[in-house]
Amino acid sequence: MAPATGEAQAPSGATLAETISNRIRASVLSGARPPRNRIRLEDLKAEFQVSWSPLREAMSRLVAEGLILVDEGRAYSVAPVSRDELAEVIRLRCVLEGMALKAAIERGDDAWEAGVLSAHHRLSKLEARGERKNDLGQWEAWHRVYHDALIGACGSPLLLQLCAQLHDLNARYRRLFLSANPFDRNVPAEHRALTAAVMARKPERACALLEQHIGRTGRNILASMAAPRRKA
Repeated sequence: MAPATGEAQAPSGATLAETISNRIRASVLSGARPPRNRIRLEDLKAEFQVSWSPLREAMSRLVAEGLILVDEGRAYSVAPVSRDELAEVIRLRCVLEGMALKAAIERGDDAWEAGVLSAHHRLSKLEARGERKNDLGQWEAWHRVYHDALIGACGSPLLLQLCAQLHDLNARYRRLFLSANPFDRNVPAEHRALTAAVMARKPERACALLEQHIGRTGRNILASMAAPRRKA
């Protein structure tokens, strides 16, 4: 029997708390739950049709990730966005993903190359459609697959975990930006150049292109965010 609408059921190998946290995380990253939006546990309990224990565990995970805030009264809300946080995310992504990419190029085998090419091919087909707001969710998914493929052979699970968390935080800002701004026409060309450098096994060029790619997109988003008002 199919599950009732809104009921959270854990897939094989995943706990119920993981399933709930994944769904709430996706709604925060997509902007469906906007910054500073208050989250009532009672509403989540009704939405997911679960007991309190997995729900609190799921929220604790998201608090640890920095996507959800909790105050002294145990009230939850979606973390706000800020120019300072985004600037820090950009800096850390450039450093850590650069490290991971260099290691992946040095360690990667033919299977890794095939994975990068496959991910880029799927992403480039989507990007060739031009600006289509309806494709944003699909583009984000394949964009993540592509960036994961680039660094997947780095050999460091901890580094991959850190890169994934930073990518998620960056993606949240990008989704909010793209909800009100057109797609950047330079991004597909940057992906092509980056893929070519990786396939040529040129780590210095590939890392420089990756840093430019992350940095330029980040600066575009920063420029769109209102600067904080100075106190008189």
